[in-house]
Formats: sequence, C-alpha cells, structure tokens
Amino acid sequence: MRTAATVAQLRLLRASLPGPVGFVPTMGALHAGHLSLVARARERCSSVIASVFVNPLQFGPDEDFDRYPRTPAADAAALERAGVDVLFAPSRDEMYPPGAQFTVTPGDVAAALEGDRRPGFFTGVATVVLKLFNVVAPDAAFFGQKDAQQLAVVRRMVRDLDLPVDIVACPIVREPDGLAMSSRNAYLTPEQRAAAPRLHAALDVVADALANGARDVD
Repeated sequence: MRTAATVAQLRLLRASLPGPVGFVPTMGALHAGHLSLVARARERCSSVIASVFVNPLQFGPDEDFDRYPRTPAADAAALERAGVDVLFAPSRDEMYPPGAQFTVTPGDVAAALEGDRRPGFFTGVATVVLKLFNVVAPDAAFFGQKDAQQLAVVRRMVRDLDLPVDIVACPIVREPDGLAMSSRNAYLTPEQRAAAPRLHAALDVVADALANGARDVD
C-alpha cells in the first residue's frame, strides 16, 4: 500500500492505478464496518483508494472534534491488510488551505433529522466528499447504510452536480448484540452500551409487525 499526504501526491498515484477505481472515505478509528466497505470495493474494482481525514467542517463548535478518536498507525495497518492500494491521509491545511471560502450547501434532503439537530453538519459532509471526489476521481464510492441521511445527501449531490461516480450503499455491520458498529461507540458508558442494542431490537419488532400486516404498532 502506498500513502499520499498531499493532493499532488495522490493524483500522481491515482494516474498509475488500473481501473475501475473504488473509493472508501473514512474519518479513521476504523472498525469492521469500515473494512466491509473496503471488501466490497475490492470485489467490484481493480484498485481501491481509502482516505482517513477527520473533517473539521462537519463538527459544530460544541461537538467532539478535538476528542474524536484518532488511530492513524492502526488504521494504516488495517487498510493495508484489507488490500487497499493507496491511502490518502491529508492534513487539515491540505484539504482546506488558508483562505478557502467555498462550501457546498445541500437543500431539503439535509434539512430534517440530523441536519436539523446539527446545523452545518451536512454542509461539511457535502463539501469534503465533493473535494475528495475531485481529487480521487473514483469510478465508484462506497458508503455504509448506517448513516442513511448522509448517504441520501451524497447521492443527491452526485445527481444534481452530474458527478461521474457510482455511489454504492453497503449493509450495516453490527456487534453480536445488534448495535451498529461506530467509532463513537467508544464514548458510551457501560450502562449506555448495555442499553444501546435495545433500539435495534425494538425496531426489529416493529418491522416484523409491519411485515405481517400490522398497521398500528404501539
């Protein structure tokens, strides 16, 4: 696996890769869910590029940017074992040079749910994903279904801006007790961690009831 820290380095490496090229964008602190995206990219593409970048634009002023888990050495080792050809690990200034002014503002697809609770979050997501697509020039990009609204935002951006990227949605990867894998699960207290899988269990009950014809599930 080769590593690029700058846009110029990445573009040189990208030019040498046989296509199609798959891309897996991450913020690091990798787990089996991330690696399942890499595996899917390996199945579909001749070459795979992954990025590790904790994107400051998608964190609010009172959120967890400074304490977001960062494990660069472990991430690089995991990606190499998974068969990634190129790792793009840029600095903040490389992605957002001093004086940068332009961002991407999504429309209604980002207005509700997480977009309502985290103002500016999807502007940060859309901006960094567009920049990464411009630099990596992937044929396909792989995103987990866990972040469903993010997936919808990226798909809409690709459609509306005529980006030549196939967006591939990949299944949620869960812990044995049903909790969706997430880098932020490390924040949970033991009590919260024990309670968290109940949400998935409750949703399964509702889904089963609806599938069996129920229309009023209490």
